[in-house]
Amino acid sequence: MLVIRADLVDAMVAHARADHPDEACGVLAGPEGSDRPERHIAMLNAERSPTFYRFDSMEQLKVWRAMDEADEVPVVIYHSHTGTEAYPSRTDIALASEPDAHYVLISTRDPDEHELRSYRIVDGVVTEEPVKIVEQY
Repeated sequence: MLVIRADLVDAMVAHARADHPDEACGVLAGPEGSDRPERHIAMLNAERSPTFYRFDSMEQLKVWRAMDEADEVPVVIYHSHTGTEAYPSRTDIALASEPDAHYVLISTRDPDEHELRSYRIVDGVVTEEPVKIVEQY
């Protein structure tokens, strides 16, 4: 189960809405070993595409180094789907390389409502998990 603060959900959704019609992407960092997202890091979709996302390699290196220095890990890796449901595509599954991360998808296909779902993706196997949104930990 992903337990996540409402302000972090709001930040991800706001990023997804701001980048629409392109997919948005980013990370929620948290203390290593805690499985608790604490800090929102909006990243650039290097593809600038409504159907695909890719972290810019230099930005990703910078973000991952900063997390390492702060004893943080990518607790959540998120991106948006602008025209489809919040379910990992074949490409999303193939690119999932952090077995301990929660992969959050936000669908912005409806301009008034968003759909947010979380998955574990390990060795190509997708498992949806419940999301519990809390005001504080």
